[in-house]
Amino acid sequence: METPTMQNPTTTKRPARTPVPMNGVDTPTLFATIGAVKGQPELGSFQFRATNRWQQGTHSRTRIEGFSGAGGEHAHAREFSYDADHPAVLVGRDQGPTPVEFLLHALASCLTAGIGNIAAARGVTLYEVESTVEGDIDLRGILGISTEVRNGYRQLRVSFRIKGDAPAEKLEEIVAQSRARSAVYDVLTNGVPVAVSVNAG
Repeated sequence: METPTMQNPTTTKRPARTPVPMNGVDTPTLFATIGAVKGQPELGSFQFRATNRWQQGTHSRTRIEGFSGAGGEHAHAREFSYDADHPAVLVGRDQGPTPVEFLLHALASCLTAGIGNIAAARGVTLYEVESTVEGDIDLRGILGISTEVRNGYRQLRVSFRIKGDAPAEKLEEIVAQSRARSAVYDVLTNGVPVAVSVNAG
């Protein structure tokens, strides 16, 4: 009598999971986008833009309207406007968060967006994701008091609290993968050339 061949569990492939929308992420479109950029790498080239106008004192307002990418120009669903200022203790009128606080927001929101996408791609339902971002800065640099103190943050710390329908180890892996793919984290940790031009008159 012939016995069935036993499959080695280490070589057995799991059937491919059909992606479905999860965590508010259109997962099928996410995978389709990845596939499209793999096939046409030029579609991955994007340029984001912001226009800032001084209001008074340390107060300025930034408008974000459109960007280019995926082979064309795109407009956001609406124009976004953000005010930035300094608090009174730093000679401002507190009309908005400081620019360095916006940087904390950018880091937290970039990492969180990645967590949402990666969890959906891996079939993990998220229940809650919360982070606290702290930055230490010594203002003696930007105030011109010391040339030995850097102008920007000395250190940033991000602390996540995450809950979902997966083991803690898998949720930690999702956060680690988000950090590995975060554009803002990359800019902050690896730096980027910044060109400043002036048209005065």
